[in-house]
Parts: sequence; C-alpha cells; structure tokens
Amino acid sequence: MLLRPEKLSTHLQQGLQPLYIVTGDDPLLTMEAADAIRARAKQEDYLEREVLAVETGFSWSQLRASGASLSLFASKRVLELRMPGGKPGVEGAAALEAYAADLPPDTLSLVLLPKLDKRTKDSAWFSALSAAGVVVEIYPIELDALPEWAARRLAIQNQSADRETLAFLAQSVEGNLLAAHQEIQKLALLYPPRKLSFDEVSEAVLNVARFDVFQLGDAMLQGDAARAARILDGLRGEGQKPIPVLGVLAWLTRSLNKAKLALARGADMAGALREGGFWGDRQNLARRALPRLSTATLASAQRQAAEIDRMSKGLKPGDVWDELLSLVLLIAKPELRVHA
Repeated sequence: MLLRPEKLSTHLQQGLQPLYIVTGDDPLLTMEAADAIRARAKQEDYLEREVLAVETGFSWSQLRASGASLSLFASKRVLELRMPGGKPGVEGAAALEAYAADLPPDTLSLVLLPKLDKRTKDSAWFSALSAAGVVVEIYPIELDALPEWAARRLAIQNQSADRETLAFLAQSVEGNLLAAHQEIQKLALLYPPRKLSFDEVSEAVLNVARFDVFQLGDAMLQGDAARAARILDGLRGEGQKPIPVLGVLAWLTRSLNKAKLALARGADMAGALREGGFWGDRQNLARRALPRLSTATLASAQRQAAEIDRMSKGLKPGDVWDELLSLVLLIAKPELRVHA
C-alpha cells in the first residue's frame, strides 16, 4: 500500500498496520513521518523499541533473531530497521522477503530507507515489504511551494506572515527544509502568536555573521565598491569562513540574473524584482543596480561563483578570498574588477 505523506496523520488515526516503510531523502520530512508513526504506536501501548542499523558489520541474522524473539516484558514493541544505503545485498534481500512473509506478532515494524530508484522499487525484497505493509514515500518540496509550506508551519504556532515575507524566508534557506524548520521554530521563541512583519522575520533569520554578509551584498547593489571591499576584508579578518560569504553572493548573482532575464522578456521592473526574489528594502537597491549590469556581466558572475565553489572544495587551485573580491567588484563596479 502506497500512502502520501500528507495522508499519514489521517491514516494513523484510523489504526496501525503491522509494517511501515518510510523512504525519501529529505531528513526533516522522513524524520517527522517516522516520529508520527512512533508516537501513534506509543499511544497504542507499543512501549518497547528496538533499533537495527544496517551498517558495516551488520548481520542479517540479527533481523531474524529479533523477529523471532519475544518481548522481554510481554508488551508490544516497535522494531525499527534503518537502511541508509538502501541496498540490502543478496543475503539482506532474502532476509527481508522472509521477514515480510512472516511478520512477528505484537510488533510494529518500521523500515527506514533513502530515496529509491525504480530498479530498487521493482526488486523482490521491496515488493515483498510493500505488499505486507504501508509505504510512505517522501517527496521533496520544490522551492516555489516552500512559502506555502512555511505558512502552514507558522500557523501551527499561531503565527502568520504576508506573501513577500514568506517568499523571503524560502529564499533565505534555499529550499533546506531542516533549516526552514529551525528558523520557524526560532520565530515562535522570539515573537508572540500574531502576524509577523518582514523586518521581524528578516532580523530573526539573519544572524549577526550572515547579516554582515548581507551588508556586503547591499554595498554591491549600491555600487559602493570601496565599502564592499572593506566589508569583505573585515569578514575575512574576523575569521568568517568563505562558504557562507559565497552562498550569499551566489544567491545575489542568481537573483539579479533572474530579474535581468525577466526584464529582457518584457516584464516590468516590479515583476522582474519579484521573480528575482528581491523583497523589502533590497528591492530598491536592486532596482538601481539592474540598469548598470548587463546580461553578459551577470552570466559571467554566475560562472565565477560556480568556479569559486569548486575552488573552495579543493577541486580547482586558487585563492578563494581573492576570487571573492573579484566577484564582489564585478557586481559593484565592473570596470574595477580585479583578477587574481
């Protein structure tokens, strides 16, 4: 049985099945699905829990032994099998098929798997599990759906925000649901239940170090090359790692490029800025910056950001900070661009 994640809560209220398989590659959503199953099991007096992790040194005889053993205290239990690799091998496949064919009594079995390819889904062992239990397949939430997802999360804590603020929050976490979840939880600690303003959300989401990095982005948009260079040098002197700096600069160049391409397609400036993901005061800065930046310049900036990313990972030689300065000047004042 295949069950969509959004239907899991309703399903669990109607009663538990003996076997659940949760598969997906988003850590937050898979964790929440598994937690919901465990919580419902606890309500139904599944008080013991045994966890088996398929990792180096694991023997599939452990699964057979656990399935055959009785509960120590004669109570119902949860038997959890974690398979981070998603490939059980020949012995494991046989063990899983046998387990699915004879599920242990008074046991809720929970199998946790990563996202599976079609070949694995068609395998005999996964088909056996699917036939014996409920498969909860976690799908990633696309970036354009993240604002609505954030709105639902805020509503749980009796908070809300307007569309532009939600879009800003989505852009700030770059589609990372775990980061978004943490930021939304932080908003509950900082502010009472009510509608939140853009300034409140932006101040909460951007910590001190990242706020300095965004000041760098603002200086670039303003065309203030000297100030941008000073901020970059200050970040380096304070021990800031280059990766967060690059993350913000990559977001900025990507957003400017999106807005510029929208203008080229005939969109008005307001629509282009929204498409680029510029909100609040940063809209005005971007509005002034776009006319001085050509499509070719922004395309070059995106390519350079990608090269700096490779350099930061040791895949290309060079000085990351020198290249960051070059990228900063390319946006702030193209004629002053330097090459390391």
